Amino acid sequence: MYGEAVGRLITELKRLPGIGQRTAERLAFHLVQAPREEGLALAAAIRDVKENVRPCRRCFNVTEQDPCRICADPARDHGLLCVVERPQDVLALEKVGGFRGLYHVLLGAVSLLEGVGPDDLTLRPLLDRVRQGGVRELILATNPTFDGDATALHLRAALEPLGIKVTRLARGLPSGSSLELASKANLAEALEGRQAY
Repeated sequence: MYGEAVGRLITELKRLPGIGQRTAERLAFHLVQAPREEGLALAAAIRDVKENVRPCRRCFNVTEQDPCRICADPARDHGLLCVVERPQDVLALEKVGGFRGLYHVLLGAVSLLEGVGPDDLTLRPLLDRVRQGGVRELILATNPTFDGDATALHLRAALEPLGIKVTRLARGLPSGSSLELASKANLAEALEGRQAY
């Protein structure tokens, strides 16, 4: 219908998360009609990422240098370790700007339905980091989902014998919300996690 090269591009674009047939077609035709330099710049950026970006050997965040800038920063609190599921979570927390500790990226979450167990994550390197000493608090910042909660429970059980303080991100009502619109789960978490005022 539109040639082998465009068809192959559409097929490859559909492999990206959240991209269906119609979006892939729109993107493909945008690239076909865009100036040559724009398309080649995109191709070069993809090639550069695939050739130069890798996981940090300490925290498993994506980086072009090893260790990553966060792990190598002496101004950060090396005794405070925040455990997240994906590199995107590090980016989200860094955008907030309030956390000055280090991270550990699990590269996923425990998911029985998808066949992902603790051994499929970077749990062993995390335990090794804690055993090396210097970590006084570990913050579990897994997503507030069934899989994230299962992962947090597994991590807490694995870390308990090591004797360090383990905390979890607070959960509950979002700012600007109203009680009548909150889900039962959010209300229950807000009640359970209430603080002195």
